[in-house]
Amino acid sequence: MRRKIPSTVALVSFEAAARHESFTKAAHELSLTQGAICRQIASLEDFLSVELFRRSRRGVKLTEAGLSYSRRVATQLDAVERDTLSVMGHTGANVIELAVVPTFGTQWLLPRLKEFQQQHPEVTVNLTNRTRPFLFADTEFDAAIYFGDADWSGTESHKLMGENPMPVCSPTLLDGRKSLTPEAIAELPLLQQTTRPYAWRQWFNAQNLNIARDLTGPRYELFSMLAQAAMHDMGIALIPPFLIQRELAEKRLVVANRNALSSIKAYYLMIPDRKVESASLRAFRDWLVNQATSYHLD
Repeated sequence: MRRKIPSTVALVSFEAAARHESFTKAAHELSLTQGAICRQIASLEDFLSVELFRRSRRGVKLTEAGLSYSRRVATQLDAVERDTLSVMGHTGANVIELAVVPTFGTQWLLPRLKEFQQQHPEVTVNLTNRTRPFLFADTEFDAAIYFGDADWSGTESHKLMGENPMPVCSPTLLDGRKSLTPEAIAELPLLQQTTRPYAWRQWFNAQNLNIARDLTGPRYELFSMLAQAAMHDMGIALIPPFLIQRELAEKRLVVANRNALSSIKAYYLMIPDRKVESASLRAFRDWLVNQATSYHLD
């Protein structure tokens, strides 16, 4: 069955004209004549049986239907362009589309990724933020790094490292002290993480303390957000030291208490079963696992 879709040229012309609300500016952008733009818009309106622009001596203005349609068309054209560039980018190259939890990707993986590129210049690694598991079959991802228990159907898992967060804060909150007791920490504003809602309760329980307000405090989704809030004296946060190495080295954050929160969960590289034989993924897997092992030995 033939699809009920207008010509791409008409849609591109309409999107440009709608964005500028000017046929003249659209023609200039697309290197066409104003007459050509007018004909494309007219053919689109005939196809839809809907008026998209109101014409007057002062120019053109989108109708309500035209405004609504232009937003949808722009979104779809952007998606087609992204997909096209993605396919073009895969030509002649080994590309790994990697989903990664945000702070781990920016703070730990990216500073090391140059070494992989030097060892394997033929492989390109693209990173996209994903915080939760998903179905690989529904995406273009070749692998994922996530924090959890490795219970991900249809995948091969490779443990990288545990999290082991510690209480950290700005030097200001230490107020000249070298460290803080759990009781002193309980008196400070507790910065909470959305994806680890019981972290503070678990930490205090490990210190044999029952703190009534252990679930209270502002919540942030990412460790990077927690770090920023802590640096600005907004409270104390539980953050894995390996995710804030620079902040600790520069004394913008300090470890307030050396007792770490242990967890059975960890960071894993997950590779779907259908991709485990990929040579580029095997090379990335071996390099990444070695990097994680070397980090533990430092």
